[in-house]
Amino acid sequence: MKPINTNANLVSAWILNDQLMDPDKHPTLQEAVRLTEGRRDLVRVVMIESHRHFSALPYHKKRLALIISAGRHFAEELRSKGWQVDCISAESFRHGLRKHWETHSWQQCVTMRAAENSTSELQEDLKSSFKDAAFEIIPNGQFYWPQTENAKPTTKNVVMENFYRIMRRHFQLLMKDDKKSPVGDQWNFDADNRKPLPKKHVSPDYPKFEPDEMTLDILKFVNSEYPDHIGTTNDFNLPVTRQQSEIAFENFLDHRLNEFGPYEDAMSQASGTLWHSMMSPVMNLGLIDALEMCREAESRYRSGLAPINSVEGFIRQVIGWREYMHWQYCRTSTSLRTANKWDHSRPLPQFWWDGQTDMACLKTIVSRLIDTGYNHHIERLMVLCNYAMLAGINPEAVANWFLTMYVDSHDWVVLTNVIGMGLNADGGKIATKPYIASGAYIHKMSDFCSGCKYNPKQRTGPDACPFNTLYWNFLIQNEATLRSNPRMGPNVLGLRHISEPESIVIQKEADEYLNNLDFYDGPEYQPDDE
Repeated sequence: MKPINTNANLVSAWILNDQLMDPDKHPTLQEAVRLTEGRRDLVRVVMIESHRHFSALPYHKKRLALIISAGRHFAEELRSKGWQVDCISAESFRHGLRKHWETHSWQQCVTMRAAENSTSELQEDLKSSFKDAAFEIIPNGQFYWPQTENAKPTTKNVVMENFYRIMRRHFQLLMKDDKKSPVGDQWNFDADNRKPLPKKHVSPDYPKFEPDEMTLDILKFVNSEYPDHIGTTNDFNLPVTRQQSEIAFENFLDHRLNEFGPYEDAMSQASGTLWHSMMSPVMNLGLIDALEMCREAESRYRSGLAPINSVEGFIRQVIGWREYMHWQYCRTSTSLRTANKWDHSRPLPQFWWDGQTDMACLKTIVSRLIDTGYNHHIERLMVLCNYAMLAGINPEAVANWFLTMYVDSHDWVVLTNVIGMGLNADGGKIATKPYIASGAYIHKMSDFCSGCKYNPKQRTGPDACPFNTLYWNFLIQNEATLRSNPRMGPNVLGLRHISEPESIVIQKEADEYLNNLDFYDGPEYQPDDE
């Protein structure tokens, strides 16, 4: 099929659904305008809703609704600023881009490199195989580490703390006037941020954004096109525009930042958000800028409106942890998806998909996840990943589950955070130790254990918390490996309190518990790399 138009000067600006950056600063738009020598009228923006991309896994319906609604609202934002925008629904990215060329006959296409490997590889393939026009891939501008010395190639393992300090110095976040020393004379206030919840705590409500007519239509579309996907679209109230994202962040600064630090590791039956920002869904789509968020949080500290431990903790998560995870994703390339240093092969328990378990912590967290598509980071790391590690579940299956279930899931953040950090399956390249804990940790940091049929203080017997049995079984089974890791010393030393007869009972009961579980591994990841 020949194109309808023959405009040799037309430039296509292909913007992916997770590249919804400020139009006035968007790298793709800036490059397109440069290519047309300032002629915005010769630029056509194209956004493609790929069915294959949206069905690579049975993604949570709220995740699909968020991405589609945010993308279409972004297209409206662009139109309001005078851009010509085409939104195309297609079987795949390739089909959508070909359809756009056949309609407009652009002779140049510019796109920002995808954050995810499979789409980035597709872009490279299009660059070499799209014979009809020039194809330019510019660097991804959504992350800040390429601007620092972290961008220098290295084969050495770099721990997050060192990476984080480089980011802080480079962007002068929470630094003294000498530009070298941190305010408060500490780089990290994590030791001050591990308080369990007060018994009578009241955490503020997260702001809710009522769906407009466009979003309501999208909710119907998701239910019609993806009826078998996880969760529902009921009570969808996430921010889907830049303005709503900024309102949500201001709400965090005003009502939750102060208490975020002390209680960022706490968990509650009553609330899945507590004092967390819940900004990751829109930040990962580009609707709000990570560095600008850090600077606004810093200004609260500088003005005496927020404590240093809360502000530093927030900045560490955003400019430290988030950037570090993307950096590691770029370093490890595609090898991380199949990493399995501990040789774990057990499928996922069925209750990870339906929440039907007697364990109160997992029942609450999984049920809440099915309903909302969200858990905060400690529930993900110290309950879900902790359980998966202790139970010997296959890392790739766990990663696919995380990709499926969360509204803020993207390949770059899930593989690094789950396979690397949570499950230590990469052999310690991302995190220097396994994040494992017994039921005592969950009992200390949450109210989940209240009313649970299992006793968090017992490690054997019918009332023993499965976290305890599995934790001590893991230490017993892997004592030699763990003993060689200096950071695991205190854990391994606990084995001296366990007699040989009790050790045998722990291993027997762990095997019985795991053998009696129902399993369902879930579907395989099928990215849009056609």
